[in-house]
Amino acid sequence: MGKTTGFMEFERIEEGYKPVPERLKHYKEFVIGLDDAQAKVQAARCMDCGTPFCNNGCPVNNIIPDFNDLVYQQDWKSAWAVLDSTNNFPEFTGRICPAPCEAACVLNVNADPVGIKSIEHAIIDRAWAEGWVQPRVPKHKTGKKVAVVGSGPAGMAAAQQLARVGHSVTLFEKNDRVGGLLRYGIPDFKMEKTHIDRRVKQMEAEGVTFRTGVFVGAAQDGLGKDSKVTNWAKETVTPEQLHQEFDAVLLTGGAEQSRDLPVPGRDLDGIHFAMEFLPQQNKVNAGDKLKGQLRAEGKHVIVIGGGDTGSDCVGTSNRHGAASVTQFELMPQPPQEENRPLTWPYWPIKLRTSSSHEEGCEREFAISTKEFLGEKGKVTGLKTVRVEWKDGKMVEVAGSEQVLKADLVLLAMGFVSPVAPVLDAFGVDKDARGNARATTDFSGGYATNVPKVFAAGDIRRGQSLVVWAIREGRQAARAVDEFLMGYSDLPR
Repeated sequence: MGKTTGFMEFERIEEGYKPVPERLKHYKEFVIGLDDAQAKVQAARCMDCGTPFCNNGCPVNNIIPDFNDLVYQQDWKSAWAVLDSTNNFPEFTGRICPAPCEAACVLNVNADPVGIKSIEHAIIDRAWAEGWVQPRVPKHKTGKKVAVVGSGPAGMAAAQQLARVGHSVTLFEKNDRVGGLLRYGIPDFKMEKTHIDRRVKQMEAEGVTFRTGVFVGAAQDGLGKDSKVTNWAKETVTPEQLHQEFDAVLLTGGAEQSRDLPVPGRDLDGIHFAMEFLPQQNKVNAGDKLKGQLRAEGKHVIVIGGGDTGSDCVGTSNRHGAASVTQFELMPQPPQEENRPLTWPYWPIKLRTSSSHEEGCEREFAISTKEFLGEKGKVTGLKTVRVEWKDGKMVEVAGSEQVLKADLVLLAMGFVSPVAPVLDAFGVDKDARGNARATTDFSGGYATNVPKVFAAGDIRRGQSLVVWAIREGRQAARAVDEFLMGYSDLPR
C-alpha cells in the first residue's frame, strides 16, 4: 500500500492528452504521462484493503499494491522489478489495456479507483529511460528447439519466456514485421511501434530467432484466395516441416476472421473490414509505399461496431480528413455510470468515450443496418432501422427506418475465430467457436490433440485483450517447458 490515509486525502489523477487540433495532424502518441510527483500522489491512494482484488482483476496477476507502494517510496527500480516479474511487456498494457484491475480496485466500490494503468505506464517508461531493461541471456542451452507461430503478444511472451530458460526459439510471422495486431491493427497514435522494435532487439539478444514473411500452413491453399485477412508472406512452411525440425510447436496466432454483415448490397465497393483499413495506415506510417491505400479524406464514413476496433477506425478516419464520421452500435446506450454495488469487482457495462470519440464522431446506439445502397457499384448510403430489446430478443422499432449517407463503410464488429486453414493444416481439433481446442489446466494445459503442438492466446480463447494474450503466452511457455524437460521453473 502507499500512504495509510492517502485514499482519503488525494483525488484520482488522470493522464493528460495533447489538444485535439494538434494530435489530428500526426500519428504519434499524444498521451501525457504522470510525472514523478503525480505518480507518487496516485500511488499514495492505494489503500490497506486487506484483499487486493486488483491482483485477480489483472489477467497477468500484477502485484499491484507492492509496486504502488514502491512508487510512493520513489523506489522506481524496485517497482519495475516487481512489475517485470509478472508482465513481459508493460509498455504495451500500460498504453492499450482497458485496465480491468482498476474496475476491481477496492477503492472503486464507492470512489474513483487508483490510477493503476497510469502508474504502470510511468514505471516502464522510467525503466527504459534508465536502462534497466536488459536482455536476460540464459547461462545454459537445453538443446531443445521450439517453433512459435504468430508474433503477437502471446507469441512474443511465450518466445521470451522459453528463450530465457535456454530453449532455441524461432518465432514465425506471416507479415513483414513482428507484432501481430499490435503492429498491424493498433494505430500508432495509441502505441508507437518503436516499443515493439526495442523488445524485438532484446529478444534477439536473448536468443530468439525471428522469421517474418513466413506463412505456416498448407503449401497450396494458404488462407484461401478470397481471404481478407492480412497476409504479406513471401514464403510458406508446412506443419510437416515444423514437426521434423522442432521438438515442440506453439500456435499463437490471432482471432483474425472478422465478423461480416451479409445484408443486401454487401458487395458494393467502399465496404471494408476494419482490418483491411487499419493495417494499411500502420504500414504507411512505417515508411512503406502502398498502392491503392484505403483513405477516408473527404468521405462520409460510417463505422459499424461500437468497440475499440471501431474507435480506432474513427481516430484514423479523422486523421485522414473525413467529411464526417459516424459510429454504429447495435446495443442500447449504456449508463454513464455503472451500478457499483451490483458490478464490482467485475468489468462493468457503462458508456465509454475514447480519445478518438473526443476528436469528432457521431455515435448512434440501438441501430441496425438493413441494406447497403449504391450507385454504379459504389456504396452511397445505408438503410437503417432502430432496434429495441424485448424479452431478451432484438426487435425493430416500427417506422424508424432511415437512410444515412456513406462513401466509406468500415465493419468493426469483432472477430469470430482464428483462420481455419492454419488449424486445419495442423489437424488441430476446434471447439464450437472455431478456436483451437486446448485447456488451461495446470497439468497438460495448452496442449492440443496433435502431439507436441500447443495453442495459446486468441487462437485458443477467441478475441480478447493484449493482457490476456500475455498471460496465455506465459502459461503456455511453462507448459511447453515442462513437456520438453519434465519440469519447469517458469512462473505460471
